[in-house]
Order: sequence, then structure tokens, then C-alpha cells
Amino acid sequence: MNSFGRILRLTTFGESHGEAIGGVLDGYPAGILIDEEFVRRQMQRRRPGQSAVTTARNEADEVHFLSGIFEGRSTGTPIAFIIQNTNNRSADYGNLREAFRPSHADYVYEQKYGVRDYRGGGRSSARETAVRVAAGALAMLALRASGIEIAAYTSQVGDIMLDKDYKAYNLASAEENIVRCPDAEAALRMQQLILDVKREGDTVGGVVSCVIKGAPVGLGEPLYDKLSARLAQAMLSINAAKGFEYGNGFAAAVGRGSQQNDILCNRDGRIAALTNNSGGIQGGISNGEDIYFRVAFKPVATILTEQPTVTREGRPTVIAARGRHDPCVVPRAVPVVEAMAALVILDFLRIERGNQSCK
Repeated sequence: MNSFGRILRLTTFGESHGEAIGGVLDGYPAGILIDEEFVRRQMQRRRPGQSAVTTARNEADEVHFLSGIFEGRSTGTPIAFIIQNTNNRSADYGNLREAFRPSHADYVYEQKYGVRDYRGGGRSSARETAVRVAAGALAMLALRASGIEIAAYTSQVGDIMLDKDYKAYNLASAEENIVRCPDAEAALRMQQLILDVKREGDTVGGVVSCVIKGAPVGLGEPLYDKLSARLAQAMLSINAAKGFEYGNGFAAAVGRGSQQNDILCNRDGRIAALTNNSGGIQGGISNGEDIYFRVAFKPVATILTEQPTVTREGRPTVIAARGRHDPCVVPRAVPVVEAMAALVILDFLRIERGNQSCK
């Protein structure tokens, strides 16, 4: 499917090397002041060609709104927008016309549809995530009215990882370096690792962590539309995402209930938890604490070194990708994770509050 969400629903279209990509965001609340400069800044954080650790493809990624905004505010009608593709080099992908890249969507797309756009991966390309970031920026603007803020950051690249709780870091400082890590020393080591891997014609994976502050109690629907399940769906729909965990995640399988349980208390007249091992979600519903989760990304499948593969007819061959590709997707995935989180949270707010403005 090419649509995501229940009340707030995003439909995206376009391919990596087509004329443009774009989306329609339906169910967006009326009366929200649309800060187009904020949208532009979010797009700049995701756009290709922004640093030495990203693909050299240089796209401006300017968002052109077509509907749903009047005199600077949302009207409550569908917001449609497009983003032009201006720097694609389709000739770089000529050697992929007949051969499949290992661990890429090439083979399964052709088997499913009987045809595939081999130029940059077509619809399977991470180029589509630019549309998500644009829509997510709009969602963030609406969430601000409810006092909800979302911040993601790089917490691991390869075997280099942060070993402290997110509260130990100034998450805003993640934007001070090109890998988007809030630990300056670790960021330098991550950057060097990515550059080393890039020189080798290889790729490396990592982890993006995300924190949602200010979410009210009660977001999430039992039993099959839990907040945790929707967040997992959103994150695992991102290209190269391989794993999702929230709160203590898989580490919770090790301890005992007496160690993992979040004890409730009265905090300044409201019920709160002394700890947050649950990651802000219990029974699939937000509990008013910080919501935090992690998303694991694999190394990008398209590498510049030779690999054995097969052709469309099944004949053995050797392939080495050409063109411009990310040696590590993680730094550019940070704003994508934030965007998908914002879409999920705003969707649940719309479910809770109906068609009223989210102010």
C-alpha cells in the first residue's frame, strides 16, 4: 500500500528517477500556522548531498504545496505537494537492467509485478522518504500546539555506540555534527568509520534512537492498533530498517518483574512512574511518560565492490554498483524517524479528539 494512517492519512507517489515525488496528507487539522521555513529546514536535514558521509546526489528538495493551505494556515482539506527530482543520473543504473543487487528489492519487485524501474530502485528507493519528511514536518507543527516535541539522534554506527541513557545528553546538540550524534567524541569516531567504509566501497549500518516528550495519557487503541504496534509499523516501513524496540526492549527479557516494573507514585498531584522501563507505553497505550524507542538500520544493500549475483534469466554474473549511494543511511534516517513518529502521534491525537483543532 502507498498510504499510511487512519484519520491522518498520507499517500505518497513517485519514483527515484521520475519527474517528481509527492504526497497528499488528508485529515490534517484546520487552522494550523504552516511555517514553511521549518518544513524547509527539515527537508535539508534529510536531503542527499549534504555532507561527506551521504550520497553525492544533490537535490534541493524544495516542497511545492498545491492545496490545503490558505493565507498561511491549514484549511482542513487535503494538503497536496510535490518535490521535483532535478539531479538524477539514470545512466548510472544501466548495468542493473538485467541483474539483481544482493539483498535489494530488485528481485522481489520484478517477481511481484513482472516489471521494475531499475533506475535508482524506482519506488523502492529511499528517495520516497523525502515525502514522509515533508508530511512529518507538517505533523510536528500541529503537535507543537499540544506541547509535544520529538527528537531523534544517531546512537550507533557499526560497533560504535552510546552507552548512556538519553537523558544524559543534550539531544539538540546532535545537529552540531554531520552524523547527528549528541556525543561529540563518539560522533567523530562514527564519522571516521563511515568515511573508511566509503573508501572501501562498502556500507555500514547503525541505530537511530527517538524520544517523544509531552504525549498525553491514552494514545493507542486496544488490541490491534496499539501505539507501540503503530510505531513499529511506521519505523519498519522505512527503507533499510531491520529492527524496532521501545523502552527496555529485548533487554526486558533478561530481568525479573520486580526489576522491570515501573512503580507508580503521586508526582505533584498526578499519577506518574518512578522509572520508565516501559518506554512511555503500557498495554499499547501512552502513559504520560517520555516515549522512547530505537530503530536498527542495516548496511545499504547497494555497494561499489563486486558481488556475485544472477541475471533476470538466472545466469550467474558479477555486479558492482555505479552512481551515488549512502555509505551509511543512519544520519539521513534521523529526520525520517522523527517524521514517521510525528505522523503516528498526530493520527492518534486526531482519533482521541475527533475533528476539532489540535490546539
